[in-house]
Amino acid sequence: MGPHPAVAAIRLAVRRVLNDILDDHGRAPGRPAHEPPPSPLVLVACSGGADSMALASALAFEAPRLGVRAGGVTVDHGLQADSDLRAAEVASRLRELGLEPVESVAVTVGRDGGPEAAARDARYAALDAAADRHGAAAVLLGHTRDDQAETVLLGLARGSGIRSLSGMAAVSGADGRYRRPFLRLDRQTARKACMVQSLPVWDDPHNADPAYTRSRLRHEGLPALEKALGKGVVEALARTAQLSRDDADALDAWAGRAEAGVRDADGRLECAALHDLPPAVRRRVLRRAAIEAGAPAGSLFARHIEEVDRLITGWRGQGAINLPGRVVARRQGGRLVIRQG
Repeated sequence: MGPHPAVAAIRLAVRRVLNDILDDHGRAPGRPAHEPPPSPLVLVACSGGADSMALASALAFEAPRLGVRAGGVTVDHGLQADSDLRAAEVASRLRELGLEPVESVAVTVGRDGGPEAAARDARYAALDAAADRHGAAAVLLGHTRDDQAETVLLGLARGSGIRSLSGMAAVSGADGRYRRPFLRLDRQTARKACMVQSLPVWDDPHNADPAYTRSRLRHEGLPALEKALGKGVVEALARTAQLSRDDADALDAWAGRAEAGVRDADGRLECAALHDLPPAVRRRVLRRAAIEAGAPAGSLFARHIEEVDRLITGWRGQGAINLPGRVVARRQGGRLVIRQG
């Protein structure tokens, strides 16, 4: 008798990702064709919640069958009482699954961008450091289709354009470090897999705290949408994310090719050449230029780029535009100058 359908689904998702990692690892530059690649290390980021525990169990099952070394990392954000004890408990569970190396990493959460964004930034910094420390080929994240739907709605609320609507990528980070095997699986499948395997699960109280935007969306916003529109909203939003990502990738590639043609011999942006570009492409060129000048990508919203765009399309002699990161955009002599200060 085979495994429970939920367990089979999560294992299949992880197996596919591990095979992709093995393919990528085998094509690493500089390795002689006749030399077999060493066994890669894959880490799972685990909070102790149902999604990441299901992911950890599937990784522990599939990795040895594919010749992959598997470890785990849990991040202690220090935002709740006894969080260090809970992190130690999660690390112990990961070791019981057979993962090695396993570590618990404590971080200090700042204030920039609000509590959710600050915690996310601290978490990814810790995961990056752990991956570098252990030489990991990849880090698996337990984001599900439900998380993807929430991310799309948050992007829609911010009005940040099609890239924001594309949600989370299945592969992201430097050199494709982060992999999300569960983006096509719902949250209930992961929870069911934990239940049938008798895996202990910790439910983070922050996930039910209405002080957090994502929590309100999860417990109030999405249920209200499903009540008004019927079942299938989550699946439709996740599908929208993939379609939007395909469109955004194509437009980003177009903007990358177009950028060289709108700069003069000194590398300055020419307003007339920018004006001739389609708006979607032009705004991408402007966003890239702002980020290169030092504007933080996470703080650069559509409204910022629209203001800069008006220096091209609605020039009335207006003054400089202040952007995040102390970056300033101004029009000078038919050129668009974007720089810090």
